[in-house]
Amino acid sequence: MTTPSLETARRLLREFPVVDGHNDLPWALREQVHYDLDARDIAHHQNAHLHTDLPRLREGGVGAQFWSVYVRSDLPDAVPATLEQIDCVRQLTARYPDQLRLTLTAAEMEAARADGRIASLMGAEGGHSIANSLGTLRGLYELGVRYMTLTHNDNVAWADSATDRPAVGGLSEFGREVVREMNRLGMLVDLSHVAATTMRHALDTSEAPVIFSHSSARAVCDHPRNIPDDVLERLPANGGIAMVTFVPKFVLQAAVDWTVAADENMRAHGLFHLDTTPQAMKVHQAFEERNPRPVATVATVADHLDHMREAAGIDHLGIGGDYDGTPFTPEGLDDVSGYPNLIAELLERGWSTADLAKLTWQNAVRVLGAAEDVARDLQGKRGPSNATLEELDR
Repeated sequence: MTTPSLETARRLLREFPVVDGHNDLPWALREQVHYDLDARDIAHHQNAHLHTDLPRLREGGVGAQFWSVYVRSDLPDAVPATLEQIDCVRQLTARYPDQLRLTLTAAEMEAARADGRIASLMGAEGGHSIANSLGTLRGLYELGVRYMTLTHNDNVAWADSATDRPAVGGLSEFGREVVREMNRLGMLVDLSHVAATTMRHALDTSEAPVIFSHSSARAVCDHPRNIPDDVLERLPANGGIAMVTFVPKFVLQAAVDWTVAADENMRAHGLFHLDTTPQAMKVHQAFEERNPRPVATVATVADHLDHMREAAGIDHLGIGGDYDGTPFTPEGLDDVSGYPNLIAELLERGWSTADLAKLTWQNAVRVLGAAEDVARDLQGKRGPSNATLEELDR
């Protein structure tokens, strides 16, 4: 049933489409079909296999997507795997030029929107993708990567993860140098997945706005992947944005507890707890039949945004759904076609169209542009850093 709020949401998204901070389609394509794009032709509906395809991106009002070039942190060859992920995104943009456009700057995002293309950007998920090398970091930037999440679920040698035991107490000195070099390049520092201590150290260090590409509010759902209020309150001074995620185990407290048990069940079957292959999904489904899964809704996500707006302000919010990176999604946000449902819910809560334009499009474009401005200034002051982990973290 179409409501007046839903119609208003769709009209707004035609003018100010969603910039989504995080989508794991490249990893899903790697896992499911080893990048055989004929086997998963996203020009057509892929409802049985994926959260994401071009028809549903259009239906959802997506105007720009940060494609995650994530690789698992336990891979022995993370750098070449990351390069394969980057290659996948480039293959997608080359295959569907009438729909997708590889974009590297805020100005190119605006140009893609004006031309009716979905701006396609890349974000590396986890500092393990640079193998402790600033030269590798620069290489990823040259290939088009425009943010890097400092950690994934495991610590790196120079930064603590939210879901690992503290090792360096936040950022090490080399970790701070990584942040400084990212600032000099114009690569956004992404603080999703990192420990709260790492968040605070990065904010202390960064000369450019930071992002949380897919994180929600810890005050609403007490999961270590979420953002504490004191960090949200620092975003106005930094200029950065927090992009709310839809992952049920990060937004609904009952789902947090259920997920702990589900992850233990996966490991008991000899499977990685984030595995989304058909075999793994069968294990998940059998567990769910025995233990009904708590269901998050559009309203659950909107509760986070209400709180995040209060803590950080409307100029510092965005959206990062994490589609194709989670086996479960909230009711009403089942796939990438669901964004209008969230915008309609916020309209019914009294959010203005001006506020929603900031949430969907304007804030994310502004932040990337600000990082570019900082980079131009810093490149006039200092050259590339060749510091090493061994030198700085003795």
